[in-house]
Amino acid sequence: MQRKISFDRDGVTLVGNLFTPDGFDEGGRYPAVIVQGSFTSVKEQMAGTYAERFAGQGFVALSFDYAHYGESEGRPRQYESPDEKLSDLKAAVTYLTGLPYVQAVGMVGVCTSAGNAVHLAAQDPRLKGLATIAGFLADPDVFTNTYGEDGLATRREQAAAARKKYEESGEATTITVYSETDKDAANYAPVQGAYDYYTNTSRGNVPQYRNELDVSSWTTWLTLDALGQAPSVTTPTIVVHSDGSALPENAKKLHESVRGPKELVWSDGNHYDYYDSPKQIDNAVANVTRFFRTHLTEGQST
Repeated sequence: MQRKISFDRDGVTLVGNLFTPDGFDEGGRYPAVIVQGSFTSVKEQMAGTYAERFAGQGFVALSFDYAHYGESEGRPRQYESPDEKLSDLKAAVTYLTGLPYVQAVGMVGVCTSAGNAVHLAAQDPRLKGLATIAGFLADPDVFTNTYGEDGLATRREQAAAARKKYEESGEATTITVYSETDKDAANYAPVQGAYDYYTNTSRGNVPQYRNELDVSSWTTWLTLDALGQAPSVTTPTIVVHSDGSALPENAKKLHESVRGPKELVWSDGNHYDYYDSPKQIDNAVANVTRFFRTHLTEGQST
């Protein structure tokens, strides 16, 4: 079963979908998972796909729109802030732990939210399990290698100008996030089908999604450092990845660096297969379910 919910984060209303297992009983006790997705994504994309699947495995599963995205509040729109996302995730843990039928909370981070989840695990002891799936696990070298020092400086200048314009006029400056033709996009790959997930209406190009990024995000987005937080993680952690997913060596480094119980599951498929391919999703869900049943709670109690 799925129902719309909302919760507060520092006066900002965040909107999500709560999935519950078949035969759900509010008098029971269930393990719960927060499931979040990629850069600029909304809850109706890969996060919702996984949340529904985890509910099918007996979990209470929450996917929600981060502040500035989808149905959640936050201005400017399409603004990417790792610090705000961390606050959003802490608020989600508070929401779930406040439900009488939730006995423990874990998090499943897909792509960019894997990095956000590492920050959460490093800072919030209420989180009892961490799973990354095809994680975009950044460190400073990732952004330097991608854009170069000059490119980083240019983007920070663009962000400052966009922020000033917004503060003075209320007018946001946006660019395309994923494009095969626009060289100014945040992610540009001149290969047909490179970003099919985000452009194909039969995949991730859902009505709720906007393929836009507020330019002022460059100042905040470029600070995301998942690997720097990893040594502070003692939460049981499972890393599901493949050679065809983003930054495979960083996924291995994450697994090496976290200090709690851990497992590395190396599979096949490309990065976007982990968004909507049944084979890769089935494998990821099966492994995370097995791991979380051990480290969150064994099944459910009534």
